[in-house]
Amino acid sequence: MRRKTAKATFYIITGLSGAGKTFANKCFEDMGYYCVDNLPPALIPNFAELCAHSTREITKAVLVLDIRGGRFFDDVFKALDVLDKEKYKYYILFLDASDEVLIRRYKETRRAHPLAGPDGSIQSGLDEERRKLRRIMERADYHVDTSRMTPWDLKRELLRTVLGEKDSGRLDVTIISFGYKYGIPLESDLVFDVRFLPNPFYQPELKNVGGGSKKVAGFVMRHRVSRSFMKRVSDLVLFSLSHAKEEGKENFVVSVGCTGGFHRSVVIADELKKVLSGNGYGVKVVHRDMRSGV
Repeated sequence: MRRKTAKATFYIITGLSGAGKTFANKCFEDMGYYCVDNLPPALIPNFAELCAHSTREITKAVLVLDIRGGRFFDDVFKALDVLDKEKYKYYILFLDASDEVLIRRYKETRRAHPLAGPDGSIQSGLDEERRKLRRIMERADYHVDTSRMTPWDLKRELLRTVLGEKDSGRLDVTIISFGYKYGIPLESDLVFDVRFLPNPFYQPELKNVGGGSKKVAGFVMRHRVSRSFMKRVSDLVLFSLSHAKEEGKENFVVSVGCTGGFHRSVVIADELKKVLSGNGYGVKVVHRDMRSGV
């Protein structure tokens, strides 16, 4: 369909307002594409030329075009003709959804359709938008109906159908031990308070020994309450991670806090890492407040 490869490969995302173009653009951006939203079509050849001669080595780019371009949208076919003439490689991705779904999405967000008439009718706006987009829809290389898709479904469809990649399903986990006196980590997805566990601080020989030592770990974990807590926390975290993975989450942060972040939270974080690593998760542990002492 396209004649020769050029330095940059373009994906042009277009389609109905509310069909998922913004999210699709974000997916490409997360995968390392240089993304531009709502570029006037007349500037597409200039953008392609800029990418070809950029010192940043832009080899993958995404342009989002939609009806917000107004009269400029009429220039899109002239721009595509220039890309063909200059032998740039590009693919058109058209996102669609049923009128029923699009209307519901508009009503949920309380947005007005950009082509709604004087009466504010979403349906009339959709009818006009479909008419204006008919030609580019017929020219699209990929047509994706998002009517029954969650955002994660759309991402998987882009990976599988458009990019021809397999979803690795990888979920990276970070465990942060911290002290409540220094604040809860803002990036936390789950937070566990272990200030009720037996405290090595009150053992003279352990008071100034960090939770990473075998002596401190042995003291904390020899108590039944600590072992019982670890069993319950491990089950909950594994349950949470399995569902986060299904929803397409790629990073998950579990925070464990004690008073100063020096003893108990460090021990539990390290124990939790063993459990999660044993279940196939890539885990990084950060002892945020270890240097703060007690």
